[in-house]
Amino acid sequence: MLPNTDPKQMERMMKQMGINSRQIPASRVVIETDSENLIIENPQITEISMQGQKSYQIAGTIHSESRISEEDIKMVMEQAGVDKEKATESLKKSKGDIAAAIMDLKQ
Repeated sequence: MLPNTDPKQMERMMKQMGINSRQIPASRVVIETDSENLIIENPQITEISMQGQKSYQIAGTIHSESRISEEDIKMVMEQAGVDKEKATESLKKSKGDIAAAIMDLKQ
């Protein structure tokens, strides 16, 4: 934002230029990628509409979790002889390291 600018005045100027924005209440945002999930807690989300397009600005506390594939879970289940829940828990604990998850479960 511009320094010393009244937020209401800024909003009016944006509307005059055809830009609309609104706050979206949410408690959590999850962005899923191929290798991990990015989790944003207590997000502040602003939706911006301009020329028929919408974009989102998200700010908050972020942390990531490794994504665990079904193939990895099945392999750990078979190799360690455990159920899906235990295999998934062990993979999360080992941050997706299949060998470490199997070794941990076999101890």
